[in-house]
Amino acid sequence: MKSAVNDISEVLVYEMVNGIPVYYRGYKDYLKGTKNLDEIMGSSYLQALISTQLIILLSQLLDPAKFRILSNEIGLKFSKKSWRAADIAIYEKDQLANIPIENKYLEIPPKVVIEIDTKAEMDEIQNPLGYYQEKTDQLLSFGVEKVIWIFTDTQKIMVATQGEDWQIFPWNKEFEVLPSANVNIAVIIESA
Repeated sequence: MKSAVNDISEVLVYEMVNGIPVYYRGYKDYLKGTKNLDEIMGSSYLQALISTQLIILLSQLLDPAKFRILSNEIGLKFSKKSWRAADIAIYEKDQLANIPIENKYLEIPPKVVIEIDTKAEMDEIQNPLGYYQEKTDQLLSFGVEKVIWIFTDTQKIMVATQGEDWQIFPWNKEFEVLPSANVNIAVIIESA
């Protein structure tokens, strides 16, 4: 695996787990020249719609003086060779008060991480279901209080909260992101 890491551009690495790269889905097509970077790194229309509408809604539901909503695959660094990307991360502003605004991954856990599918190349992961569980466990161990997965293919929501049983339900059911911030993905899509 070491030589493969040296041969493949770092720009194709989606996440790093204990020094082992997780590549963007479709990176082999990029290497063959059949896809460009935008095609493998971009979101689908549905993913982008959900993400955008969710950020707009959360911006209305959460106190802007108390919370900061960050998006765009924000990097969360656990250690030197271990980091994950998050579609949406919700921080209390106090957590970020003394953090310089610069081009570096954040090393402090957000309160909530929201993921819409994944951009990881699942063909190279021995147990694709394990990817979601491992990433969720890693985020919770990092200190994230709640991890929410939105799966567009199955139209399901998975919510993992610190110290509680994980829940899976259809995306037409309302769920809590934070107190006073309940959302329903089906309604978000229909009202867009």
